[in-house]
Amino acid sequence: MSENTVKVSEEESILLSITKMLGLSGVSAFEMDIKIQINTAFSALYQMGIGPRDDQGKTIPFEITSENNKWSEFIPGPSLNNIKTYIYLKVKSYFDPPQNQALITSIERQLHELEVRMYTEEGGY
Repeated sequence: MSENTVKVSEEESILLSITKMLGLSGVSAFEMDIKIQINTAFSALYQMGIGPRDDQGKTIPFEITSENNKWSEFIPGPSLNNIKTYIYLKVKSYFDPPQNQALITSIERQLHELEVRMYTEEGGY
């Protein structure tokens, strides 16, 4: 880490907070896998029109590259907790899916509800 690099807190960092929610805090062996799954979830949000916008108000793609990427870089505002939960559930379902079908169905329903809420909040109908 260079002198000019500011360490991002676990709560602010997308990668560190998702890793913590997965119960893998401090484990770097799966960092690349988790980053890929986080970026896949961000891609799904982009396709729904959710995320950072350019000067014309059009949604632009977003991806993380390190633990220094912050949630505030993606989107500020009231949707952030829904987005954090959505990213966590998507990553969990890819990375460490439950073995119980009832739990899988529950996660799928939660994801669907979050998608509808976020899409509606962003102006989709």
